Amino acid sequence: MSKLVNDSVFPTIVKMALPMLAGTFSMTMYNITNAWFVSRLGTSALAAISFTFPVVMLLMFLTRGLGTGAMTLVAHAIGSNDKQKASELIMHAILLAVLFAIVLTAAGILTIRPVFSGLGATGAVLDITEQYMFIWYLGAVIMVVQMVTSDMLIGTGNTKAISLLMVAGTLLNAVLDYGLIFGKLGMPALGIAGAAVATIISQAVSLAGALYILYYRMKLIDFYSVKAGPIFKSLGKILKFGIPGALGMILTPISSALITKMVAQYGDSAVAACGVATRIEMFAFMIPMTVGMSLIPFIAQNYGAGRMDRIRKARNGTMIFAFVYGLIISAVFFIAIDSVAGLFSNDLAVIDVLRHYIFITCAGYGFLEIHRYAGFSVTGIHEPMQAAFLNIIRVVILLIPLSILGENLFQLNGIFFGRLATDILAGVAGIIWSGMVLASKDRIMSERMRTAFTQL
Repeated sequence: MSKLVNDSVFPTIVKMALPMLAGTFSMTMYNITNAWFVSRLGTSALAAISFTFPVVMLLMFLTRGLGTGAMTLVAHAIGSNDKQKASELIMHAILLAVLFAIVLTAAGILTIRPVFSGLGATGAVLDITEQYMFIWYLGAVIMVVQMVTSDMLIGTGNTKAISLLMVAGTLLNAVLDYGLIFGKLGMPALGIAGAAVATIISQAVSLAGALYILYYRMKLIDFYSVKAGPIFKSLGKILKFGIPGALGMILTPISSALITKMVAQYGDSAVAACGVATRIEMFAFMIPMTVGMSLIPFIAQNYGAGRMDRIRKARNGTMIFAFVYGLIISAVFFIAIDSVAGLFSNDLAVIDVLRHYIFITCAGYGFLEIHRYAGFSVTGIHEPMQAAFLNIIRVVILLIPLSILGENLFQLNGIFFGRLATDILAGVAGIIWSGMVLASKDRIMSERMRTAFTQL
């Protein structure tokens, strides 16, 4: 039986999360590194990569939905001691990821200019954005398969391996960014396109490492499972989780795209500042993100073993952690944001918007993580539609209307106040809703156990 099912709850989560901390830091540094190097090219380049952020996140969240579905099913199979099923699911999920990425590449290349001009990019900024995204789409197959494969490796509980791969990929990305953006280390100077090439190459290295571990070390890739019947059965299960998960997740980048369009009315400096702020937030969320990445496989494996008591304990404890962490990081930002802003731009307009964004929104960080943990908890117990519903509440019911209302009342700062109110209200909704779902699932499992006992 897996250690995730037998060992003490919080020490187990910590043991999973600690190796992932370096990996999560590395994953976050992909975006930070790209933004920092690109910012050396000027405000137009920084604005361009900021325009790409919501679109890239949309596509990555679609992929993450598939990866989370596969991760949950693989973890459940391992928790149920069914290694053969886990092996089949991994192989079939990789095939699905390849097909998805091919469609993504074709559709993306054909729609680059209309999509980003629709978001508000114009002139030189639009041209630079197009250069970056054309290269990015060409490497989509590598990046999509890498994300799905990494998620499934996490689902096995092998967080040390994926962490090492993330660190290696990030270090390589930083070196390639320096060389390919500015023409250093004997590499060609590609400008912003170099950032996209660097990401693709580093992701390819991470993918190769993940496949090696799954195939040679864990014996969890079975080429003989590539048969029509088992494939369609597995794909049906993955999509049952992946589609609701993806639909729920893509609401965030869709809303980000809408808000980016609203912010674009206030100039390229405002767009650049918000793009930098989003990356700073990713860095700030690094530790709770690590806990969240460990939470789904932990809950899924315990659900496979019928341990609802451990699931409730993990959910409650991680939410308390998220709230306390949010208070601490807010205090840090109030003290250090001026210094951090200066690292990304010397444009006073960019720095001013960035300071207002962080000062207003940081008070809701803890609630934002609570909302995410609520979604992870219900996904792990095979309720992906409930997780999607939580995202609908946050984005459709709260974020978009409150951002529009805030802008009408207080212009640019009002958009930031709308985000703050959203995070607080969504966090409270997550606590209540996930508690109700867990209680309902607990009653169902208890009834099944009573029925089985009576039949004996």
